Amino acid sequence: MSEPLPELPGMVRSAELVPPTLPRSGRLPVRDLAEFRARWERSVADVGAYWREVAAELEWIDGFEDAPNLEGSLADGFTFFRGATMNVSVNCIDRHVRREPNRVALHWIGEDATTRQWTYAELLDETARLAAALAELGVGRGDVVAIYLPNLLETFAAVHACFRIGAIYNIIFSGFSAQALYDRIVDTGAKVVITADATVRRGRDVPLKATLDTVLDRLPSVRHVIVVRRRGSAVTMRPGRDVWWDELLAATTSRAEPAAMEANEPGFIIYTSGTTAKPKGLVHAGAGFLIGTYHNVRWSLDLGPEDVYWCTADAGWLTFPIFELVGGLAHGATMVVYEGALDYPAPDRAYEIIERLGVTKLFTAPTFLRMLARAGASWAERHDLSSLRLIALVGEPLDATTWRWVRSHVGDGSVEINNTYGQSETGSAWASSAVGVTPAKPGSCGMALPGHRFEIVDDEGSPLGRDRVGYLLLTAPFPTLARTIWGEPERYRAQYFTRFGRDRYDTADAALLDADDHIWVVGRVDGVINVAGHRLSTMEMESALLLEPGVSEAAVVGVPDATKGQVPIAFVTLAATAGPVSSDDLARALEREIGPIARPRAVYIVSTMPRTRSGKIVRRLLAELVVEGRASGDVTGLEDPEVLERLRSELQRPSTEA
Repeated sequence: MSEPLPELPGMVRSAELVPPTLPRSGRLPVRDLAEFRARWERSVADVGAYWREVAAELEWIDGFEDAPNLEGSLADGFTFFRGATMNVSVNCIDRHVRREPNRVALHWIGEDATTRQWTYAELLDETARLAAALAELGVGRGDVVAIYLPNLLETFAAVHACFRIGAIYNIIFSGFSAQALYDRIVDTGAKVVITADATVRRGRDVPLKATLDTVLDRLPSVRHVIVVRRRGSAVTMRPGRDVWWDELLAATTSRAEPAAMEANEPGFIIYTSGTTAKPKGLVHAGAGFLIGTYHNVRWSLDLGPEDVYWCTADAGWLTFPIFELVGGLAHGATMVVYEGALDYPAPDRAYEIIERLGVTKLFTAPTFLRMLARAGASWAERHDLSSLRLIALVGEPLDATTWRWVRSHVGDGSVEINNTYGQSETGSAWASSAVGVTPAKPGSCGMALPGHRFEIVDDEGSPLGRDRVGYLLLTAPFPTLARTIWGEPERYRAQYFTRFGRDRYDTADAALLDADDHIWVVGRVDGVINVAGHRLSTMEMESALLLEPGVSEAAVVGVPDATKGQVPIAFVTLAATAGPVSSDDLARALEREIGPIARPRAVYIVSTMPRTRSGKIVRRLLAELVVEGRASGDVTGLEDPEVLERLRSELQRPSTEA
């Protein structure tokens, strides 16, 4: 039996409930915390009946009334509303066009200051014509289309064109290397790739079509490549295979009618990046994803037609489809689409966009908020941010220090902050505040949303009581949960349903449930490090470092030690306004907050962190730089791969030893 997980972290003991500040809109079916708890209890008593209530709010084509609510089981396959048919694009676009065709659906801003916008009617026209063009190119129901695009208006049309004709799409992060791109396309056997000539990042063109060209000859499944003119770059176009997006649509006079898709048919594939193992192609049902993300956005954002809403994630990460491409569009809001770095050419780029467009609700990553805090309050003070009423987050826990800084300096001092939790596999942020209804706790992930049943268990799989850290499991199906791994059903079962049995999905995250029903995810199970037999939460250590004046970001990893098994290594970046900070002071802070066992072998004060475009700090790479002197794992998802060489140089400085 392995060592027990950590005891109750200090950050949980000291957390206080913060009442919601956003007024209730009336869209949520509960008025207060008591009603929320009662609704959750009813929902998990019969999850099939609960999800029928949610699904009934959407448009179905046929068979919904007579379809069974829920059949099957987690590991062996489950279905919601088997036999019923609907179309995702109709629910995200057509039904809004019927009511308000001229409402702005999408405001697009490029890093180079280019701007465009589409109304819902224009989005429908582009989507339906592209869907017809894809059908004419031979794409049919169940065929795969690879979408290798950044955050463009065309990305929305490409995704919903696939939904419209029943094709399966796979969005591939536009920052991936040629090999990572190849791995994903060869695995899916995509017939068509949709890309752009180039995108722009930190003032530089990033070639997309040219990168794709280096692997196309090894991809016999690809019959056609559709290219968006984004930067006017000179690219090679092979006649008969490659076609410009605008020319293809100009030659397409028809508009595709929406296909009737069975509720459990695959809608898309999203890959999770691997280090040495083959990336997993998670398969999500199209209708199930719509139902669950529609629900998620309603509870976590309370999004409505009056909102100007911005999800800052990259289209290549599942956060963007959940909270903008599908879940966001399903609620008919006006949305912001931004292509580029959020802090380029200056740290206030995001503030400038919020002010210019009157953004009311923002969905982002905790790391982005730490970046804003690091730059200092003076950047926020230059802008009128009074329109902003809600900031929601996902990706990793938000520390209490940054939570309070954002509350004080971004917006009018009362912006509601909702730190949520989910995974690519879950397809939704199922732990969250109910916006305007339930209180927040700085650092927690909120409460389990209705329709999601979970347990926190010990090493033997027995349920734990309150305030006990254990393994976080999901114990009933819900519509957005991944149905399988593309082409590898046995890997799916082995990955998620081995350790704790076939009726419990293993998140591989360590968590606790506190006395107020808030879920705290303290890190990955493999991120809880064992120091001389003591299990320590890396999240708690990071939170302790962030309490120190001047520290804006912190990352803690465990590295091998001949005596203790593992020891912590800490990395911090400092705020622009920070005074003198020493590594030894920071090491003592960890001892003071947690105990001598938490004293790190070293504390490195660095200029930056390796981050994905979705904002997550890639702690694995920091460990590799310390242990091996180089980054040996997958680096294709990094926001800026060049930071690795800078970090390697900084980590060689002896003055950072603690």
